[in-house]
Amino acid sequence: MLFNSLEFLLFLPIVFVLYWFVFKNQLRLQNILLLVASYVFYGWWDWRFLSLIILSTFLDYFVALSLQKTSNTFHRKLLLGLSLFGNLGMLGFFKYYNFFVSSWIAAWSTLGVTMEATTLNIILPVGISFYTFQTLSYTIDVYRKEMKPTHNFIDFAAFVTFFPQLVAGPIERASHLLPQFHVKRQFNYENAVLGCKLIVWGMFKKVVVADNCSYFVNKIFDNPEVFSSGELFLGMVFFAFQIYGDFSGYSDIAIGLSKLFGFDLMINFKFPYFSRDIAEFWRRWHISLSTWFRDYIYIPLGGSKGTIGLQIRNVMIIFLVSGFWHGANWTYVVWGLFHALLFLPLLLFNVNRSHLITKSYGWIDFAKISATFFIVCVGWVFFRADSIADAFQYLTHMFELKRLSLSLFYSTNANLMIFALSALAIMIVSFQELVWVINKREVPKLTSIGTLLLVLLIFFMGSFKNQMDFIYFQF
Repeated sequence: MLFNSLEFLLFLPIVFVLYWFVFKNQLRLQNILLLVASYVFYGWWDWRFLSLIILSTFLDYFVALSLQKTSNTFHRKLLLGLSLFGNLGMLGFFKYYNFFVSSWIAAWSTLGVTMEATTLNIILPVGISFYTFQTLSYTIDVYRKEMKPTHNFIDFAAFVTFFPQLVAGPIERASHLLPQFHVKRQFNYENAVLGCKLIVWGMFKKVVVADNCSYFVNKIFDNPEVFSSGELFLGMVFFAFQIYGDFSGYSDIAIGLSKLFGFDLMINFKFPYFSRDIAEFWRRWHISLSTWFRDYIYIPLGGSKGTIGLQIRNVMIIFLVSGFWHGANWTYVVWGLFHALLFLPLLLFNVNRSHLITKSYGWIDFAKISATFFIVCVGWVFFRADSIADAFQYLTHMFELKRLSLSLFYSTNANLMIFALSALAIMIVSFQELVWVINKREVPKLTSIGTLLLVLLIFFMGSFKNQMDFIYFQF
């Protein structure tokens, strides 16, 4: 079920009314309602894959309880291994099976060996990468004795399947979100208003920014060889705003929806395109994933401690794994490698934490922001391209600077209109976030008048003709 669909427009008020008016002050019934609603929300896409999320829920629920009952180191490691193998096994099969088979065949073909293998018609379950990491955080934290397991299965299942952030995050830690299912929740008017404002802001970024930009992005990336350098450059920039508007828009909507039901989710984006270097970018972009990798992979490996060789190894691992997490394509691995190579000099020269606190923004800061944004955009070409060869072809044609024509964007009245809408939407988002950055805000803060204007802009500028999935549904 899409947030920007008619079904969700009917689904949300029904759940809201039942939650606050029918089951008011009945915590157990509210949690049961959230669990059922989440199963309906997820099953609306394909009910068959509910079995996977239910299996993952049962697995980690009983593994965690078993971890509490034993202090034997071998048994505890065995139980943790069972959780890792079960969850990552399902993720690996559905997401990477065909990728590994085709890569294996391609590797042998370079040596002149012809192999044949039957790949399966595997459908990737929506959100499997997100809920797998969310439930794993619970098992790992219980294994580390950083939290105690819950004995309430309903609460745990509701935590795993919480519909606002189920399919595209933020990837919540059990230590943060799960305890919120245990305590009585009171309706808070101010919180609900803030939630509605975040939903509107997120919807604006999705249907006005991302979906309008996608019209040109798809045209350009599908046939980059026929477009000018100027059109390729603009296509690259448009994709940067498409993926940001799409993904951060989802996160804003998810956080806003959670506030309507009395829950607090972590901030997933902090205006990342105003970062002054790659290290700051990764402190501001998809924070729930980057901190997950930091706490459960990077730090256990040694982090930034140890020899230079170990530091380089750890950075390479974390970025390559992050790239591979995004999808079964070598383009994502190269995208991760690209960011690793950009991050390493900052780490080795001990300047990767130079921009933790900013007293003010000057011209030098904005020069750094522009340079970082351009570098990030170049990386997005690998992320968006169908293959590594396509990405290099795109960049080669773009940097040739042979033709700077932008005729695609005004070749027809329809193209000119969509281009104008996209450019205006990008300017609105950029200006608004610049104001927040200068005022040192970490989260959006909209006035009531501003929110009303956004509603009108969504109505008049939104791309509603074809409902588009959120980009991160594929991950």
